[in-house]
Amino acid sequence: MMKQSDVNRVRNAVISHTGKRVKIRVNRGRHKVDVTEGIISETYPSIFLIRTQEKADMPVRLISYSYADILTKDVELILCNQ
Repeated sequence: MMKQSDVNRVRNAVISHTGKRVKIRVNRGRHKVDVTEGIISETYPSIFLIRTQEKADMPVRLISYSYADILTKDVELILCNQ
């Protein structure tokens, strides 16, 4: 069972890395994993936003994830060296 203190710990960790580049690994099920890079752009009480741009000529995408996604290990954030 998820505790509020666990969610707060994850939220504080994400907030402390706002503006930094991260690699996102998303478990889509059935052995499917999406990997992309982006920047943590905004944080809210229940979700946070990652701004991604695959190529310079592609539009910027905003993807939202919940802090619970990290706790359930559906989403993994890895800090990138800039």
